[in-house]
Amino acid sequence: MKFSAFAAVIAASVFAMPLVSQAKELTVGLSASTTSMDPQFYVVGPNSAIARNIFDGLVNQDDKQQIQPALSVSWETVDNTTWEFKLRENVKFHDGSDFTAEDVVASIKRIPLASTNSPSSFAAYVKAITEVTAVDPLTVRIKTAGPTPLLLNNLSRIAVMPAEMEKTTTGEMNSGKGVIGTGPFKFVSWSPDDEVVVARNDAYWGEKAQWDKVTFRVFKNASARVAAILSGDVDMIESIPTADTRKLEASDKLKVVNIAGNRIMYLHMDQGREESPFARGPDGKNPLLKPEVRRALSLSINREAIVDRIMDGQGVPAGQVVPEGYFGYDPAIKVDAYDPSKAKQLLADAGYPNGFSLTFHASNDRYPNDSKVAQAIGQFFSRVGIKTEVVTLPGSVYFTRASNLEFSFIMGGAAVETGEASGVLGPILETYGEKAGQGNRGRYSNPEFDKALTEARQTLDDAKREELLKKATEIAMGDLGVIPVFYLANTWAVKSGMSYAGRSDGYTLPYYVKSN
Repeated sequence: MKFSAFAAVIAASVFAMPLVSQAKELTVGLSASTTSMDPQFYVVGPNSAIARNIFDGLVNQDDKQQIQPALSVSWETVDNTTWEFKLRENVKFHDGSDFTAEDVVASIKRIPLASTNSPSSFAAYVKAITEVTAVDPLTVRIKTAGPTPLLLNNLSRIAVMPAEMEKTTTGEMNSGKGVIGTGPFKFVSWSPDDEVVVARNDAYWGEKAQWDKVTFRVFKNASARVAAILSGDVDMIESIPTADTRKLEASDKLKVVNIAGNRIMYLHMDQGREESPFARGPDGKNPLLKPEVRRALSLSINREAIVDRIMDGQGVPAGQVVPEGYFGYDPAIKVDAYDPSKAKQLLADAGYPNGFSLTFHASNDRYPNDSKVAQAIGQFFSRVGIKTEVVTLPGSVYFTRASNLEFSFIMGGAAVETGEASGVLGPILETYGEKAGQGNRGRYSNPEFDKALTEARQTLDDAKREELLKKATEIAMGDLGVIPVFYLANTWAVKSGMSYAGRSDGYTLPYYVKSN
């Protein structure tokens, strides 16, 4: 009787208590650490990814890097150099203050301060802006020096902060002061090279995140990251090593997400010198100047084999600089099929029936399996008669020497951070100059390409701009200013019972992680 009475009392007290759902926490294994909590300091993937959890822009990029409304719900071009943005109502910052147009103005004006001593600043994203004003609390007007069709893409990279933080330094933010946004999560703590902790923003203007708390743990060692997901120490990881892809896919406790990323792996050839240090025909001249030779090189590469056997499926063969679904992608341009017989014929047509000598330089620590990929490509070249030597170097040495034009044939990677083709076409293919083609290490140059790209950058009409980008792509791929090889895949592993669609920019955003 005593036990029954006691149980009845306990039961009554339980039913009298309000039902409280169990707190849901998520632990994420990252491959790299953020170097700053200032979202406007350093343009680099790990920093930008963490910032997107805490801050919004006027507009954001979706999972394919296309523009979507965020703190601005609509916009229009008043004239070729004036844009007006209508802001979202009833948005609160994490400290409870109201979001208004003044916060946008201050955030854009803060960029020069935040750029101090930055290895790669956000200044490029606002350099076209000549004036930004608050028309009223929910309207912002931005003026540019000339037509700037990529203004929205650029603004998607600029985190909006409270106006009173305009003078807050990067050092202060790294100490935790002023890490205040409007995003789906609030900043809790940061331990450099260790972890970042955030908590759900219950006042978020959009759908609330499923997770009360998220802990991002850094595992720079890939094996440790894989071990953590296999042991259950974390709920998801990013950047699966290619060697572990099949093992994780075979686990009934995990799901692997593998999607085409925004980074193209490509080959740059010396197209600026009659005599090149590491590419010589029998006459001592540079064979890479001939378009037939460049096409032969492309046809000699078995892209499917590289993706399947070396990358363990973590990639997509490429025939142009941006993957399908991106603004400026041209479906009419196909990937060169593996055809060694045709490659040999083109070499003979170009005057090299017995091939030529080539030294192929590449990095060995910058991209997944970069050294192995380079060795495989070198073997493909050798099979069609090109006497190829492959030399790989640490990225810290390789890229400096490549920029100094010390090589003849190199491999590189370029990410489409703007979400459209011009973001890669310009840096790696535009005629090299003081303010253009800074990544054009092959010195490809075609005035018709430059003209189409320049016109596209000045065209506000999306349909016309896309046609111009396709035209520029057609010219460059017809010339083979670079040889596209494959798009790197972005990968994640999540526990079964969870889902993540993945993103082309590789960002790990727990807001989009769902518990089934």
